[in-house]
Amino acid sequence: MEYEIKKDGKFEYLEVGEGETLMLLHGLFGALSNFSDLIEKFRHTHKVVVPMLPLFDMDILQTSVTGLAKFVNEFIEARAYDHIHLLGNSLGGHVGLIYILKHPEKIKSLTLTGSSGLYENAMGDSYPKRGDYEYIKNKTAETFYDPNMATKELVDEVFEITRNRLKVIKVLALAKSAIRNNLESELTDIKQPTLLIWGKNDTVTPPLVGEAFKKLIPNSQLHFIDQCGHAPMMEVPNEFNSILEKFLNELPK
Repeated sequence: MEYEIKKDGKFEYLEVGEGETLMLLHGLFGALSNFSDLIEKFRHTHKVVVPMLPLFDMDILQTSVTGLAKFVNEFIEARAYDHIHLLGNSLGGHVGLIYILKHPEKIKSLTLTGSSGLYENAMGDSYPKRGDYEYIKNKTAETFYDPNMATKELVDEVFEITRNRLKVIKVLALAKSAIRNNLESELTDIKQPTLLIWGKNDTVTPPLVGEAFKKLIPNSQLHFIDQCGHAPMMEVPNEFNSILEKFLNELPK
């Protein structure tokens, strides 16, 4: 489904539905399409908000997970969102963690899926290889349990990013920033109800990462989804949405 991208100053974002705010933070190669089933499900019960994170538009010195968390804070302040249900996938989860640690009063609940922040299989200094379509296709397919999820459209999106030298530099800067910014010692400070949804076949942030988050975040629950990789909300949207809906419905009003 096509959604209208709104603009407010420097911010571009999606906002649909009414109710408590459910804010979605995408990952390094994320796009609105990653969340399409989730948006369509929860727009009937929540105000679903997706800020377009400026992964390739920030000054190189600000291109980091902390830089993105500052951007999210500016966006939330500009739009006056409050009592937010914050959900992040991959790098978006990491950005959400940094935000909640600095601004806990704004967040009602946290959901992480395939989040970095503790450990992830880095793509390495050789990634992304410019101009090698087959390499990009294989790397994209590794994100999923079912390699057919890596459609030509999705691979083309990633490939286009990797053809731009400056974007490649920023991808590597963000990836290295995520590795350096380990939050293990701070996660015990998170008091909000936290939902962890992990693919059992996630090779980027393996199941042991989900278990580590569960151990460190006090008020958290962990759900594994079988035959599922690094982006459960894309690969198994019905099961993902069912787990999330139950979690949100059981929160104190």
